[in-house]
Amino acid sequence: MDLPLLDPVLEAIATLPWRGRPPLVGIAGAQGSGKTTLARAVSERLGGVQFSLDDVYLTKTERADLAAHVHPLLAVRGPPGTHDLALLQSTVTSLNQGGRTALPAFDKLADDRTPGPMFEIRPGVIVIDGWCLGATAQDATALAAPINDLERDNDGDGRWRTWINDRLATGYAALFDSFDLIVHLAAPGFETVLDWRCEQEEGLLGGPLPPGRRAELARFIQHFERITRHMLAGGCRADLTFHLDEARRPI
Repeated sequence: MDLPLLDPVLEAIATLPWRGRPPLVGIAGAQGSGKTTLARAVSERLGGVQFSLDDVYLTKTERADLAAHVHPLLAVRGPPGTHDLALLQSTVTSLNQGGRTALPAFDKLADDRTPGPMFEIRPGVIVIDGWCLGATAQDATALAAPINDLERDNDGDGRWRTWINDRLATGYAALFDSFDLIVHLAAPGFETVLDWRCEQEEGLLGGPLPPGRRAELARFIQHFERITRHMLAGGCRADLTFHLDEARRPI
Protein backbone atom coordinates (compact mmCIF):
# COMPACT_ATOMS: atom_id res chain seq x y z
CA MET A 1 0.00 0.00 0.00
CA ASP A 2 1.30 3.44 -0.94
CA LEU A 3 1.58 5.63 2.18
CA PRO A 4 2.98 9.01 1.07
CA LEU A 5 2.71 10.40 4.61
CA LEU A 6 4.76 7.63 6.22
CA ASP A 7 8.19 9.13 5.57
CA PRO A 8 7.26 12.67 6.72
CA VAL A 9 5.82 11.31 9.95
CA LEU A 10 8.87 9.10 10.55
CA GLU A 11 11.11 12.12 9.96
CA ALA A 12 9.12 14.16 12.48
CA ILE A 13 9.41 11.41 15.08
CA ALA A 14 13.17 11.22 14.51
CA THR A 15 13.51 14.87 15.54
CA LEU A 16 11.75 14.41 18.90
CA PRO A 17 13.97 14.90 21.96
CA TRP A 18 14.80 11.83 24.05
CA ARG A 19 12.75 11.86 27.23
CA GLY A 20 13.85 8.53 28.68
CA ARG A 21 10.82 6.69 27.31
CA PRO A 22 9.31 5.73 23.95
CA PRO A 23 7.84 8.68 22.02
CA LEU A 24 4.05 8.95 22.35
CA VAL A 25 2.56 9.78 18.95
CA GLY A 26 -1.08 10.47 18.13
CA ILE A 27 -2.64 10.32 14.67
CA ALA A 28 -5.98 12.08 14.33
CA GLY A 29 -8.42 12.16 11.47
CA ALA A 30 -12.07 11.79 10.60
CA GLN A 31 -13.62 8.38 10.07
CA GLY A 32 -12.16 6.68 7.01
CA SER A 33 -9.20 9.07 6.68
CA GLY A 34 -6.60 6.29 6.89
CA LYS A 35 -5.27 7.17 10.34
CA THR A 36 -5.22 3.58 11.64
CA THR A 37 -3.39 2.31 8.54
CA LEU A 38 -0.78 5.04 8.93
CA ALA A 39 -0.46 4.43 12.68
CA ARG A 40 0.18 0.73 12.15
CA ALA A 41 2.78 1.43 9.47
CA VAL A 42 4.64 3.87 11.72
CA SER A 43 4.60 1.37 14.56
CA GLU A 44 5.88 -1.46 12.37
CA ARG A 45 8.73 0.63 10.94
CA LEU A 46 9.94 1.73 14.39
CA GLY A 47 9.45 -1.49 16.33
CA GLY A 48 6.61 0.03 18.26
CA VAL A 49 3.09 -0.68 19.39
CA GLN A 50 -0.19 0.71 18.10
CA PHE A 51 -3.69 0.85 19.47
CA SER A 52 -6.70 3.08 18.94
CA LEU A 53 -8.75 5.44 21.02
CA ASP A 54 -11.59 3.13 19.94
CA ASP A 55 -9.96 0.34 21.99
CA VAL A 56 -10.56 2.19 25.26
CA TYR A 57 -14.27 2.87 24.98
CA LEU A 58 -16.19 2.66 28.22
CA THR A 59 -18.06 -0.62 28.60
CA LYS A 60 -21.66 -0.92 27.49
CA THR A 61 -22.74 -0.89 31.14
CA GLU A 62 -20.74 2.25 31.89
CA ARG A 63 -22.19 4.07 28.89
CA ALA A 64 -25.69 2.95 29.84
CA ASP A 65 -25.11 4.52 33.24
CA LEU A 66 -24.03 7.79 31.61
CA ALA A 67 -27.09 7.65 29.37
CA ALA A 68 -29.34 7.22 32.40
CA HIS A 69 -27.77 9.89 34.58
CA VAL A 70 -26.26 12.46 32.19
CA HIS A 71 -27.80 12.27 28.69
CA PRO A 72 -29.33 9.46 26.56
CA LEU A 73 -26.96 10.17 23.64
CA LEU A 74 -24.02 9.03 25.77
CA ALA A 75 -25.05 5.43 25.18
CA VAL A 76 -23.46 5.86 21.74
CA ARG A 77 -19.69 5.29 21.81
CA GLY A 78 -17.31 7.69 20.16
CA PRO A 79 -17.64 11.26 21.45
CA PRO A 80 -15.36 12.57 24.20
CA GLY A 81 -16.54 11.27 27.55
CA THR A 82 -17.19 7.76 26.25
CA HIS A 83 -13.55 6.67 26.56
CA ASP A 84 -11.72 5.26 29.57
CA LEU A 85 -8.81 7.69 29.73
CA ALA A 86 -7.45 6.06 32.89
CA LEU A 87 -7.14 2.76 31.01
CA LEU A 88 -5.33 4.50 28.15
CA GLN A 89 -2.91 6.22 30.49
CA SER A 90 -2.21 3.10 32.56
CA THR A 91 -1.50 1.18 29.33
CA VAL A 92 0.98 3.85 28.20
CA THR A 93 2.64 3.81 31.63
CA SER A 94 3.05 0.03 31.51
CA LEU A 95 4.49 0.17 27.98
CA ASN A 96 6.95 2.86 29.08
CA GLN A 97 8.18 0.60 31.86
CA GLY A 98 8.62 -2.43 29.62
CA GLY A 99 7.66 -6.01 30.33
CA ARG A 100 4.30 -7.58 29.54
CA THR A 101 1.41 -5.21 28.85
CA ALA A 102 -2.16 -6.21 28.08
CA LEU A 103 -3.30 -3.96 25.24
CA PRO A 104 -6.90 -2.75 25.34
CA ALA A 105 -9.38 -3.96 22.74
CA PHE A 106 -13.04 -3.40 21.93
CA ASP A 107 -15.50 -5.61 20.03
CA LYS A 108 -17.64 -3.20 18.01
CA LEU A 109 -20.14 -5.90 17.04
CA ALA A 110 -20.75 -6.77 20.68
CA ASP A 111 -20.37 -3.08 21.60
CA ASP A 112 -18.22 -3.99 24.59
CA ARG A 113 -14.69 -4.66 25.79
CA THR A 114 -12.86 -7.79 24.78
CA PRO A 115 -9.48 -9.21 25.88
CA GLY A 116 -6.63 -7.69 23.88
CA PRO A 117 -3.21 -9.03 22.87
CA MET A 118 -0.15 -8.98 25.10
CA PHE A 119 2.82 -6.82 24.21
CA GLU A 120 5.98 -8.38 25.60
CA ILE A 121 8.75 -5.78 25.31
CA ARG A 122 9.40 -2.07 25.63
CA PRO A 123 8.30 -0.53 22.30
CA GLY A 124 10.35 1.81 20.16
CA VAL A 125 7.33 4.10 19.84
CA ILE A 126 3.73 4.17 21.09
CA VAL A 127 1.26 5.20 18.39
CA ILE A 128 -2.38 5.89 19.22
CA ASP A 129 -4.91 6.83 16.55
CA GLY A 130 -8.25 8.46 17.23
CA TRP A 131 -10.71 10.69 15.45
CA CYS A 132 -10.69 13.47 18.07
CA LEU A 133 -7.06 13.39 19.22
CA GLY A 134 -5.91 16.97 19.71
CA ALA A 135 -9.39 18.50 19.51
CA THR A 136 -9.80 21.68 21.54
CA ALA A 137 -12.89 22.74 23.47
CA GLN A 138 -15.24 25.29 21.91
CA ASP A 139 -16.37 28.59 23.35
CA ALA A 140 -19.77 28.53 25.03
CA THR A 141 -21.22 30.76 22.32
CA ALA A 142 -20.32 28.15 19.67
CA LEU A 143 -22.37 25.56 21.55
CA ALA A 144 -25.56 27.61 21.69
CA ALA A 145 -27.18 26.53 18.43
CA PRO A 146 -27.52 22.92 17.20
CA ILE A 147 -25.63 22.21 13.98
CA ASN A 148 -27.54 19.17 12.66
CA ASP A 149 -30.74 17.18 13.01
CA LEU A 150 -29.30 14.96 15.74
CA GLU A 151 -28.62 17.94 17.99
CA ARG A 152 -31.93 19.61 17.16
CA ASP A 153 -33.96 16.44 17.79
CA ASN A 154 -32.08 15.01 20.78
CA ASP A 155 -30.10 17.82 22.39
CA GLY A 156 -32.30 20.87 22.12
CA ASP A 157 -31.11 22.26 25.45
CA GLY A 158 -27.42 21.61 24.64
CA ARG A 159 -26.71 19.40 27.68
CA TRP A 160 -25.02 16.66 25.64
CA ARG A 161 -22.73 18.89 23.61
CA THR A 162 -21.88 21.02 26.66
CA TRP A 163 -21.00 17.93 28.72
CA ILE A 164 -18.76 16.63 25.92
CA ASN A 165 -17.12 20.03 25.55
CA ASP A 166 -16.36 20.08 29.29
CA ARG A 167 -14.61 16.71 28.95
CA LEU A 168 -12.50 18.08 26.08
CA ALA A 169 -11.49 21.07 28.20
CA THR A 170 -10.35 18.94 31.14
CA GLY A 171 -9.35 15.26 30.99
CA TYR A 172 -8.87 15.10 27.23
CA ALA A 173 -6.82 18.30 27.18
CA ALA A 174 -4.51 16.87 29.85
CA LEU A 175 -4.17 13.65 27.84
CA PHE A 176 -3.35 15.49 24.61
CA ASP A 177 -0.69 17.49 26.45
CA SER A 178 1.13 14.24 27.22
CA PHE A 179 1.72 13.40 23.54
CA ASP A 180 5.10 14.17 22.02
CA LEU A 181 3.63 14.52 18.53
CA ILE A 182 0.07 14.76 17.20
CA VAL A 183 -0.52 14.40 13.46
CA HIS A 184 -3.85 15.49 11.97
CA LEU A 185 -5.07 14.02 8.67
CA ALA A 186 -7.52 16.74 7.67
CA ALA A 187 -10.41 15.83 5.37
CA PRO A 188 -11.31 18.30 2.60
CA GLY A 189 -14.60 18.88 4.43
CA PHE A 190 -17.13 17.14 6.62
CA GLU A 191 -19.18 16.29 3.53
CA THR A 192 -16.42 13.87 2.47
CA VAL A 193 -16.58 11.94 5.74
CA LEU A 194 -19.83 10.14 4.84
CA ASP A 195 -18.34 8.86 1.57
CA TRP A 196 -15.21 7.68 3.40
CA ARG A 197 -17.27 5.99 6.12
CA CYS A 198 -19.40 4.20 3.52
CA GLU A 199 -16.29 3.07 1.61
CA GLN A 200 -14.85 1.78 4.87
CA GLU A 201 -17.94 -0.32 5.57
CA GLU A 202 -18.12 -1.60 2.00
CA GLY A 203 -14.56 -2.82 2.40
CA LEU A 204 -15.54 -4.73 5.53
CA LEU A 205 -18.61 -6.18 3.82
CA GLY A 206 -16.79 -7.00 0.60
CA GLY A 207 -19.53 -5.39 -1.47
CA PRO A 208 -22.07 -2.57 -1.70
CA LEU A 209 -23.97 -1.34 1.33
CA PRO A 210 -27.42 -2.78 2.00
CA PRO A 211 -30.37 -0.50 1.15
CA GLY A 212 -30.84 2.23 3.70
CA ARG A 213 -27.42 1.77 5.30
CA ARG A 214 -25.98 5.01 3.88
CA ALA A 215 -28.83 6.97 5.49
CA GLU A 216 -28.12 5.21 8.81
CA LEU A 217 -24.44 6.10 8.59
CA ALA A 218 -25.30 9.70 7.72
CA ARG A 219 -27.30 9.90 10.92
CA PHE A 220 -24.58 8.16 12.94
CA ILE A 221 -21.74 10.48 11.92
CA GLN A 222 -23.78 13.45 13.11
CA HIS A 223 -22.55 12.45 16.59
CA PHE A 224 -19.08 13.52 15.41
CA GLU A 225 -19.94 16.43 13.14
CA ARG A 226 -19.52 19.31 15.58
CA ILE A 227 -16.04 18.38 16.74
CA THR A 228 -14.88 17.27 13.29
CA ARG A 229 -15.90 20.60 11.77
CA HIS A 230 -14.24 22.42 14.67
CA MET A 231 -10.99 20.51 14.12
CA LEU A 232 -11.03 21.19 10.38
CA ALA A 233 -11.50 24.90 11.14
CA GLY A 234 -8.36 24.96 13.27
CA GLY A 235 -9.62 23.63 16.60
CA CYS A 236 -6.94 20.96 16.82
CA ARG A 237 -3.69 21.14 18.77
CA ALA A 238 -1.74 19.20 16.13
CA ASP A 239 1.99 19.49 15.56
CA LEU A 240 1.63 18.40 11.93
CA THR A 241 -1.44 18.78 9.74
CA PHE A 242 -1.72 17.12 6.34
CA HIS A 243 -4.64 18.26 4.19
CA LEU A 244 -6.12 15.41 2.14
CA ASP A 245 -8.17 15.40 -1.04
CA GLU A 246 -11.26 13.24 -1.59
CA ALA A 247 -9.01 10.28 -2.54
CA ARG A 248 -7.08 10.68 0.75
CA ARG A 249 -4.00 11.96 -1.07
CA PRO A 250 -2.02 14.73 0.64
CA ILE A 251 -2.45 18.09 -1.04
